[in-house]
Amino acid sequence: MGVVTVGELKPSVSGKRTFRPSSSTRHATEWPISDVSSDLTIEVGATSFSLHKFPLVSKSGKIRKLLLEAKDPKVSRIHLPNVPGGPESFELAAKFCYGINIEITLSNIAALRCAACYLEMTEDVSDKNLECRTEVYIKDMILPNISNSISVLHHCETLIPISEEVKLVSRLINCIANNACKEQLTTGLSKLDHTFPTKPISNIESEMPSDWWGKSLAVLNLDFFQRVLSTVKTKGLKQDMISTILINYTQCSLQGLLVKDPQLVKGSLLDLELQKKQRVLVETIVSLLPSQSRKSSVPIAFLSSLLKTAISASCSTSCKADLERRIGLQLDQGILEDILIPANSNGNSHGLIYDTDSILRIFSIFLNLDEDEEEDHSQMRDESDMVYDFDSPGSPKQTSILKVSKLLDNYLAEVALDSNLTASKFIALAELLPDHARIVNDGLYRAVDIFLKVHPNIKDSERYRLCKTIDCQKLSQEACSHAAQNERLPVQMAVQVLYFEQIRLRNAMNGGSNTQFFFNSGNPQFPQRSGSAGGSGAISPRDNYASVRRENRELKLEVARMRMRLTDLEKDHVSMKQELVKSHPANRIFKSFAKKLSKLNALFKVKEMKGMSGGKGGTESRFLFQKRRRHSVS
Repeated sequence: MGVVTVGELKPSVSGKRTFRPSSSTRHATEWPISDVSSDLTIEVGATSFSLHKFPLVSKSGKIRKLLLEAKDPKVSRIHLPNVPGGPESFELAAKFCYGINIEITLSNIAALRCAACYLEMTEDVSDKNLECRTEVYIKDMILPNISNSISVLHHCETLIPISEEVKLVSRLINCIANNACKEQLTTGLSKLDHTFPTKPISNIESEMPSDWWGKSLAVLNLDFFQRVLSTVKTKGLKQDMISTILINYTQCSLQGLLVKDPQLVKGSLLDLELQKKQRVLVETIVSLLPSQSRKSSVPIAFLSSLLKTAISASCSTSCKADLERRIGLQLDQGILEDILIPANSNGNSHGLIYDTDSILRIFSIFLNLDEDEEEDHSQMRDESDMVYDFDSPGSPKQTSILKVSKLLDNYLAEVALDSNLTASKFIALAELLPDHARIVNDGLYRAVDIFLKVHPNIKDSERYRLCKTIDCQKLSQEACSHAAQNERLPVQMAVQVLYFEQIRLRNAMNGGSNTQFFFNSGNPQFPQRSGSAGGSGAISPRDNYASVRRENRELKLEVARMRMRLTDLEKDHVSMKQELVKSHPANRIFKSFAKKLSKLNALFKVKEMKGMSGGKGGTESRFLFQKRRRHSVS
C-alpha cells in the first residue's frame, strides 16, 4: 500500500473538503463528518475515532507503519493504547492531520508535543508537521517565561516517560534555573540604579517580589521540585531565595498531608501511607536546605516544624540529626515554642509529653560550637573593630549565651509540668549550661520549684541534687524570701539562702565596702559573672579589653543600685538598733540591779533620820554614795 497524500483525495470530494470540527455536544465517534465514508477506526483508550487513512498516513509515521505492517491490507481498526494526553490530545493531532487549525495553549502544549513524538509526526514524514509546530510554540511562548515553564512542567508529570524522552522536562528545568538567575541579576542591578541613579528617573515601576515565581513551584510533585531546586542551586541562586521557596513548598505540601483527627486512622493503612509521604517529603526538603551556618537564611521556626514532623513521621536518624544541628547553630534566635518538640509516644499514655533527649542534644550543639571559623574571621579585624563588635549588644558570645540560658529556664519550667519526666532528665538539662551562663538564677529556681510541686514523691537524694543546681548567691531578694519559706526545699538549702541573704544585708549595711562579694572578686566559691573573661570561657583572652569595659559598666550600675538600697537599709538599721536596745537581755539585768540599789539607798535614808548628829560626815557619805550610784548607772 503506497503513501497517499491529501492531494489525491481531492477528486473524490468534488474539489471540496467539508470536514467539520467536533462539537462539545457531539460524541468523538461522530467526528469528522464528510462526504467520504470512514475507512479507519482508531481506538484511543475507551474512545473510538472514525477517520480516514489518507490524511492520517500523510502526517503520522506511526499510523503509516501500522497499516503497512498489518497482515490484512483492508484493515479498518487500529488500537493506540498509550497516546500521551489520551483522547483529547489525539483528537487535536487528528485535526492537524486534516489541516484544521488547532489552538495550542499552556494546558495542552506538553501533551501535543509528546503526542507528536508518539505518532511520529516529524519533519521526516511531512514538512511543517505537528512536532515543528509545537517546538516553535515552546521556544517562543514557554521557555522565555518562568511561570509558563513551571505550568508546562507540571503538566509533564502525567506524561512520563515520554516527556523525558523528548527532553522536554530537562529543557524546562534548565530554562527555569537560567531565567531565575537572570531575574536575580536584573533585580540587583535595578536596585543599584535606583540607589545611585545616573540620570533622573521619571517613573519607577513598583518592584515585583523577587520570589513571585517561587510560589508557583508548589504545584510540582516532589521529584520535579527537587530537580528544579537542585538546578537553581548549582546555577547560583541566593540562599535566602532558596529558603523562601523551600518554606512555601513545604507548607503547601504538608498541609495536604494533615489529618484532622489522627486517632481515627492511627495504625491504619491510611495513617501509614500518610506517614510515609511525610517522611519522604521531610527527608527530601532537609537534603535541599542551604549549607549549615549560624547566620543561615532558614528561620529556626521552620527548622523546628520540620523536626517535629520528622519525629512524628519516624524519619531517619541522619535527617533528625541534621535538623538538630541546624537548630543548635541558631538556638540564640529561638523562642520557647521552637524547642517544645512533642515526643513520639507511639500510643503510650505514660510516655513523655516533650522530647527532652532531642533538646539536650540541641543545647549541647550550641555549647560545643566549633569556633575556628570565628577566630579566623576575627584575626582579620583590627583592635578597634574587635572592641566594637564584642562591646555591642550583638556580641556573638555574651548576648547569645544569656539568651539561651533564659530560653532553657523557660523550657525547664514548661517540661517540669510533665508528671512522667524523671528527675535525672530534668537535672541533666538544668546542669547543661556553665555557671557563667546565668547571671540570675530566679528562672531556674522557679523551674525546680514547679518540678518539686508536680513530683512530690521523689527521693530525698534527687531533691537534694535538684536544689544543688541552684546558686543561692544568684537569687534575687524576692526569690530568697520565697525560698526561705518554701517547705518543698531541703533544710540545707533554706539555711544556705538565709546565710547568703544575711551576708548581703551585712555588706549593704557596711556601706558597700564588701560589694565585691556580689561580683566574685576574690571569692572563689562564687561563680564568675558571664561578663567576666577570667575562667568563664564566654570570651577568649583576646576579647578581654571589651569584656572589661562591659563589666565596668555593669559594676557602676550595680554600685548605683546598691547605694540606693543602702540608703533604705540605713533607716532600717537605726530602727533595728532601737529595737535591739529595748529587747536586749542586759537591760533586764540593769533594771534588777537598779531596784537593789534603790533598796540600799532607802536603808541609808533611815540611818540618816535616826542620827542627825552625824551632820557633815553623814551628808558627805550620802552624797558620795549617790555620786557613785550615778556613776555606776551611767
